[in-house]
Amino acid sequence: MERCVIVGGADIGGYEHIKKQIRDEDFFIYCDGGLKHMEKLGRKPGLIVGDFDSHEDPHMDVETITLPCEKDDTDTYFAVKEAIKRGYEEFLLIGVVGNRFDHTMGNISILLYLDSYGKNGVIIDDYSEMLIVSDEPVYIDDSYSYFSLLNISGTAKGIDITGAKYPLENGEITPEYQYGISNEVLPGKTAKVCVKEGRLLLVKVY
Repeated sequence: MERCVIVGGADIGGYEHIKKQIRDEDFFIYCDGGLKHMEKLGRKPGLIVGDFDSHEDPHMDVETITLPCEKDDTDTYFAVKEAIKRGYEEFLLIGVVGNRFDHTMGNISILLYLDSYGKNGVIIDDYSEMLIVSDEPVYIDDSYSYFSLLNISGTAKGIDITGAKYPLENGEITPEYQYGISNEVLPGKTAKVCVKEGRLLLVKVY
């Protein structure tokens, strides 16, 4: 099944970089303010969702779900839940990291939500890629300048890092002490990250 791309309303500077990550078969959901990116991304929506408080309803000949302004789910969270209902297994989120720190953190938590349902989720912004490390090992090649491992879920034990400048064996990272920031893949190597208990946010910096 094709991947679901969810577009939020945060600013995007490097459209060309983002477009290189897009596949022809991707299904696009635009969330309210994310519609401002439609022209520069060059992709029409398969679905539009939102309360249209930050972008007017374009009234396109496209399936549109209009949400109330007062609700528990953000437009982006609703879009993710709707896509899960429709059977999507792989997700790319763009335009979800921006000036509003509260929205950014809420959107990053979507990666945990997707992981809890066994779905694959990645956030891409102008500077980095973000994903969750949980049951399966994750590999990082040396094309990235840095990578960081952050505990955003409360428990992360039995952490192993190999192929990196700062290796780790059976480590623990807590929310109170985030020492896994700005590691580097050794030149010509591929770093490997494993977590035996809990989950970590992996940030790969270009």
